[in-house]
Amino acid sequence: MNRAVAFEVKGWCPGALTPMQSGDGLIVRVRPRSGMFSLDQLVVLADAARRFGNGHIDLTRRANLQIRGVGEENLPGLQDVIGTLGLLDPTPEAEAVRNLMISPLAGIDPAEVLDISGIAGELARLLASEQALWALPSKFGFVVDGCGSLTLAAERADIRLAAIRLGAAPAVAVGLDTQAGIEWLGSVSPATAAAAAMEAAYAFLKVISNGTRQRMRDLSVEGLAFVRSAMKRRLDPLTRDPPKIDVSLDRRVGLLDLGLGRFAVGVVAPFGRVETDQLRKCAGEMAAFGVKEIRLSPWRILYAEVSSASAGNAILAAAGAAGFVAEPCDPLLRIEACPGAPACRSTSLDTRGDARRLAELLPRFGFEGTAHVSGCAKGCAKSDAADLTLVGADGLYGIVRNGTAQDRPARSCSFAALVADPDALFDRFQRAPP
Repeated sequence: MNRAVAFEVKGWCPGALTPMQSGDGLIVRVRPRSGMFSLDQLVVLADAARRFGNGHIDLTRRANLQIRGVGEENLPGLQDVIGTLGLLDPTPEAEAVRNLMISPLAGIDPAEVLDISGIAGELARLLASEQALWALPSKFGFVVDGCGSLTLAAERADIRLAAIRLGAAPAVAVGLDTQAGIEWLGSVSPATAAAAAMEAAYAFLKVISNGTRQRMRDLSVEGLAFVRSAMKRRLDPLTRDPPKIDVSLDRRVGLLDLGLGRFAVGVVAPFGRVETDQLRKCAGEMAAFGVKEIRLSPWRILYAEVSSASAGNAILAAAGAAGFVAEPCDPLLRIEACPGAPACRSTSLDTRGDARRLAELLPRFGFEGTAHVSGCAKGCAKSDAADLTLVGADGLYGIVRNGTAQDRPARSCSFAALVADPDALFDRFQRAPP
């Protein structure tokens, strides 16, 4: 098996075959099959994170899992474990292009229009097998959405498939994520949905230059017109677009009553970070209640179907004791933070420690918005705007309101100064009544 290693390349995503160097060693990203790991796979990966890395595990915004702190000498052993679990791709190119998110409750949610697991599986197979598609940019992504209780309507991608109803029969809408937003092109039958997504990807490749990092949203007017024209002949018209309803973060966490006697739980890894022991404890509790698989999500929430509300509450209590967020009202849910120092070489700031201290302040000031603590202007943890963003530079934090880490801060100061004068930090936000 060709296990290529690339350590210093920027502007791409790490993988199991193409790890990325960071401040604490190599980052090895493991992409699940159909958006889930079996409980046994998860336990083995947790053990491998300690054996071959530093025990730190990240859940990513693309619904993947990352093992951190891997030494170069330990990489082959870790890759062998991932391969034994059936999670290693045949080549780095096939791995890089298998970049898709699916609804985290696919197949278990009575509210979904269609179980899209099969479509997602076929799409992953085609991406890995059709070598011409390996020329897609490494961050080029697909969303496959069953449009149930937890939709992916707000998650960015390049090509998306969304289950819809056309009369009594389910169908799949095909859309592009453009600079102006989602453009829905038409619909296809579920049986041809994966092939339609492939055709859109091929059309995209015909209008970009070799080696470009362009995304669908970067295409010119002429480029988008070409993709649109290439797809028109195989799509049925849409009478209405798929719904744009998104679910607030606090409604994605805790015990989820899915209806028809089905339940699930959602537990959050604060800032996407979980340790080996945490994951093993949570998995052990889930196994005791008959859980067989764990679903990943772009919100860094782990989901599992449970047999009853009482089983779900027991699992949530154990997950909370292990350090996960299991309560929808926890202020940590409002904050995103990158790894920070020393894990990342781009900053000297302890972003996640500062984010935890910031979370302690939020309830006192009635802050109900979103916050982002970024070690630098790249904004790796959150690319879109937050109500409050702290962006690091030269050991200080710049304050950005209603913007991103790339926006110009209104002012900069140390985190100690922010904590000493929190009134100045929250002076433009709604205060809680005395």
